[in-house]
Amino acid sequence: MMQNVHLAPETDEDDLYSGYNDYNPTYDTEELENDTAFQQAVRTSHGRRPPITAKIPSTAVTRPVATGYGSKTSLASSMGRPMTGAIQDGVTRPMTAVRGSWFYQSSFESPEEKIRQLEKKVNELVEESCIANSCGDLKLALEKAKDAGRKERILVRQREQVTTPENINLDLTYSVLLNLASQYSANEMYAEALTTFQVIVKNKMFSNAGRLKVNMGNIYLKQRNYSKAIKFYRMALDQIPSVHKEMRIKIMQNIGVTFIKTGQYSDAINSFEHIMSMAPNLKAGFNLILSYFAVGDRDKMKKAFQKLIAVPLEIDEDDKYISPSDDPHTNLVIEAIKNDRLRQMERERKAMAEKYIMTAAKLIAPVIETSFAVGYDWCVEVVKASQYVELANDLEINKAITYLRQKDFNQAVETLKMFEKKDSRVKSAAATNLSFLYYLENEFAQASSYADLAVNSDRYNPSALTNKGNTVFANGDYEKAAEFYKEALRNDSSCTEALYNIGLTYKRLNRLDEALDCFLKLHTILRNSAQVLYQIANVYELMEDPHQAIEWLMQLISVVPTDSRALSKLGELYDSEGDKSQAFQYYYESYRYFPSNIEVIEWLGAYYIDTQFCEKAIQYFERASLIQPTQVKWQLMVASCFRRSGNYQKALDTYKDIHRKFPENVECLRFLVRLCTDIGLKEVQEYATKLKRLEKMKEIREQRIKSGRDGSEGPRSRREGSASSDSGQNCSASSKGERLSAKLRALPGTNEPYESSSNKEIDASYVDPLGPQIERPKTAAKKRIDEDDFADEELGDDLLPE
Repeated sequence: MMQNVHLAPETDEDDLYSGYNDYNPTYDTEELENDTAFQQAVRTSHGRRPPITAKIPSTAVTRPVATGYGSKTSLASSMGRPMTGAIQDGVTRPMTAVRGSWFYQSSFESPEEKIRQLEKKVNELVEESCIANSCGDLKLALEKAKDAGRKERILVRQREQVTTPENINLDLTYSVLLNLASQYSANEMYAEALTTFQVIVKNKMFSNAGRLKVNMGNIYLKQRNYSKAIKFYRMALDQIPSVHKEMRIKIMQNIGVTFIKTGQYSDAINSFEHIMSMAPNLKAGFNLILSYFAVGDRDKMKKAFQKLIAVPLEIDEDDKYISPSDDPHTNLVIEAIKNDRLRQMERERKAMAEKYIMTAAKLIAPVIETSFAVGYDWCVEVVKASQYVELANDLEINKAITYLRQKDFNQAVETLKMFEKKDSRVKSAAATNLSFLYYLENEFAQASSYADLAVNSDRYNPSALTNKGNTVFANGDYEKAAEFYKEALRNDSSCTEALYNIGLTYKRLNRLDEALDCFLKLHTILRNSAQVLYQIANVYELMEDPHQAIEWLMQLISVVPTDSRALSKLGELYDSEGDKSQAFQYYYESYRYFPSNIEVIEWLGAYYIDTQFCEKAIQYFERASLIQPTQVKWQLMVASCFRRSGNYQKALDTYKDIHRKFPENVECLRFLVRLCTDIGLKEVQEYATKLKRLEKMKEIREQRIKSGRDGSEGPRSRREGSASSDSGQNCSASSKGERLSAKLRALPGTNEPYESSSNKEIDASYVDPLGPQIERPKTAAKKRIDEDDFADEELGDDLLPE
């Protein structure tokens, strides 16, 4: 074999492709069995690689190819052609610049290298899963975690084939399983999460896996399996050494919270008392107060509140962020750290502490003493002696709000008036609330006075400016009110009350386009606000765009589907568009949720009459008569429905009942005369006599009123207008006489068909809605949705956050 290897010549020759026609000794197979290099190549993967040929010559430099022995010699190809870059018969062959394919390169990768690449891929998948979880894509995070688990199992099998089991990367397996369990839990797949956690906990090769029982306890807590949650928390507590103090405290806090959920307050108190004695924190202190409040122990509530107040915040003072000198470098550093992440965390911690203390004070103040006022005073004194001294004023304001909730208006006002001599911030807050209270009492002068005080104390208080705008709005100065609302928005762009009130102001000024812009902006902030949706629909209605109004009202009823006013408004708009079926649907829904709206009842009754279903209209008019028993027209409508449906006896009984309740009602007597005449009853003469007497009395009464009105005029006016007055009186008397004659002639004779009486004129004060000339409730004359129903015209007033 070695006789076929030629040395490279010292100099290149011109004919680079010579020797192709020569006999290639590679085809000599007689000595292959004795060729050690060939036999070695056959037994290894090197001999199974595909042949490498070059069809196009390249300018690559000459490089010898290594053999299986590592010697840098040129081998002839299996096709009899010299290998690329080899030398045959003293001629140098050009080497190709094309690299070997990937599968050729991979054939040289060792198993250890493949394992390292797979391990790297598993780590990347775990990292991608965690990133997806932090971004909120829980589904993708779970898919990545599952993929990491599958590849990690493949990795373990490959390691077992190459190395001993002791060399398996247990840390990687642990992290993959833990991440998978966490992603199952985040996706609320609690059964799969518990199974995965059990795999980790039961594997003795994982050190400190017992602490994961805390995670299992958390899952049982979410499943409301409190007994198992407590069991796993305690098992975790037993397996965590005492040196891990912080973790043990957190587990004990979980145990205490679980005891509260199960109502075992004494056990919860023991847990939280231990925490407050070992490492006091805000959450444990607040939960301890809740536990004592649940068992009603006043003295312990006071002590727990004092412990909560004493919890150190461990944050820097605000003075740290104030520059002590004019050094530009120092000022630059302070400006940089004034709002960095650490400062934001300190603010959040302080806000959380204030929230816990304020909530605890409001909770225990009414029960720790004989009255809530004394309890608040005690809490205020304790707070004043602590590091949270600025919270004392807020507690006093909350005391006033509690008075307000108890409808003790005078005490609320007196409490707030105590702040008139305080610093500007507190004074502005108290004056804002006083302005709000007086505004609700319609004492606009006092409300305006305190609004001025609030604005003068703090010109940048948006609540004060809003209340000032409200008082100006109440006095009808809408332009000036809009200026105050705009200033409030400039100080705080998130003041939704001011933006809402600007919309109302523009609506009063008939600047509907600007009002619509305000409410649409507000809609982007408060997506599901019923008031805002109604205002948009109302503005479109005022702009005579009923289709848009209907569309926004449909959105409104999707938010408040049981609001009867919104449903009746939809019915009104559909009725104005001529769509009676849709109008009936929404009017009926409105009646179903609130069966006491007279307008809706009247429309439904008239609808059934219009569709010739008088029997169904009866129930609506009967309900109307119950709601307004002094209004005779509803009972007359009931009787008329009976008459129209052919139930004359029931109609007669109804008219008689009406006559007993309203003996001077002319319409009732007229129908009684008609019915008795048609039926042939003897009472007809009695009712006819009463009818004539009442009509005569009515005529005399009208003449007296007319003469009294004429007598009140001066002599000069009589002389100047005598001709016209006489003419007017004569015409009036003549018309009354003609109307009376017409009424009398309208009474049916005994032989006249009953149905013909429906066309006759009756009194102008009552038009029978059942005759051919029926007057339906007109949508144009209907009252629009009351401003108080949605509080739509109520100005947005501000109370400071409690």
